Amino acid sequence: MKKNIVAELLLVFVAISWGGTFLPVAEAIKSINVFSFLFWRFLLAVILMYILTIKVIKFDKISILCGLFLGFWLFGGFTLQTYALKFTYSSTVAFITGLNVVVVPFSMLIFFKQSVNKFAFAGAFIAIIGLYFLSGNEGLGFGLGESLAIICAICYALHIAFTGVLVQKCNIYAMVVSQFFAVAFLCFLGAVFFGEDNAKSVLGGLEFSLEADFLIAIVVCAVFATVFAYFVQTYAQVYTTPTKTALILTLEPVSAGIIGYFFGGEVLSMAQICGAVAILFGVLFSELGSNLVKNSSIKLD
Repeated sequence: MKKNIVAELLLVFVAISWGGTFLPVAEAIKSINVFSFLFWRFLLAVILMYILTIKVIKFDKISILCGLFLGFWLFGGFTLQTYALKFTYSSTVAFITGLNVVVVPFSMLIFFKQSVNKFAFAGAFIAIIGLYFLSGNEGLGFGLGESLAIICAICYALHIAFTGVLVQKCNIYAMVVSQFFAVAFLCFLGAVFFGEDNAKSVLGGLEFSLEADFLIAIVVCAVFATVFAYFVQTYAQVYTTPTKTALILTLEPVSAGIIGYFFGGEVLSMAQICGAVAILFGVLFSELGSNLVKNSSIKLD
């Protein structure tokens, strides 16, 4: 089997693994606070990533500093996303989080003066319309869960934008381990100082649970959706194009929606389903529109 086909199949598994984390995380944070959950997830991810890359990892000042900076945005994204799951459907959070792909071009314009093509603007407009219908609220307001998910998408977009620039200057493994460490450390502080001391607390408000939902979610998120996903995505993008990668990764909110429907009893109204479809279409239009037109013009010539 050709390497590009293998790479694309692996990306499918990455998208499904990411989509599959929304529901178990939503269940896990019913028994443990958000900061504690994220601390244990990223602590395990740091340990596993370091063990797996110990022969090639090379810590230097630039890689560490860039990793810590990226970790701040990753912390914002994961924290807001996880809190959003407390207030709305996991499928809704997944679709809104997918908007980060639309926001990335505008982030590159603001911070790095890169031009934004007309397809990005059109895709953003379509996605915003979809977001309105997906929210399921009357009027122009959004619920707390939807609002947190929107800010989460912005944090992820900034993380992606800065990563694309900083990765060229760093040892990628040291950068990834450093940003995982930053997330774990910030979540540790958040849990200890802002969590409530109770029977599950091990230090201040830092909680640990032996409940199955929590343990399963930690392992699934750390092993498959964090360490495995980063390894596979790095490998896959050597053999496939960014366009195909973007297309395949849109399966993340789709898989989250399917899992939420069949296993979480999450039922969206017809308007919300149309909104979810519009968000997906907006993301695809933003990412693939210019490439499709470019390819068509080449064939016509």
